[in-house]
Amino acid sequence: MPATFATHLLSVTTGRTETVADLTEDCAQFLARTAHGRDGLLNVFVPHATAGIAILETGAGSDDDLLTALQTLLPADDRWRHRHGSPGHGRDHVLPALVPPHATLPVVGGRLELGTWQSVCLVDTNVDNTDRQVRLSFLG
Repeated sequence: MPATFATHLLSVTTGRTETVADLTEDCAQFLARTAHGRDGLLNVFVPHATAGIAILETGAGSDDDLLTALQTLLPADDRWRHRHGSPGHGRDHVLPALVPPHATLPVVGGRLELGTWQSVCLVDTNVDNTDRQVRLSFLG
């Protein structure tokens, strides 16, 4: 059976607050349309210099804990050399070094193979950019 490649661009509005947005259902819907029961890989990529993709538990406080940890590691103050936008915006440009702009995940039988409490999340600390794009690509 020849390999299949499919891609889709999601539009995500993150708002004017730091956000961890759960994309797991979007990923599942994409795979339902494209994987057709195949095994393969799902790549999730955010083409922005100030956002990242994380695999973590959501809804039990871990998403807020991640934002708190990022605020501690990357405070929004005037220490950053990159200085346009909101105060401390330079930290947003450092975020992808800690939360990478991509994740590649296994797909088994056409379904995302995540652990029990794992979710695919967009992490966005840039309050100046409320609209994000996320590219989902399946190879299987």
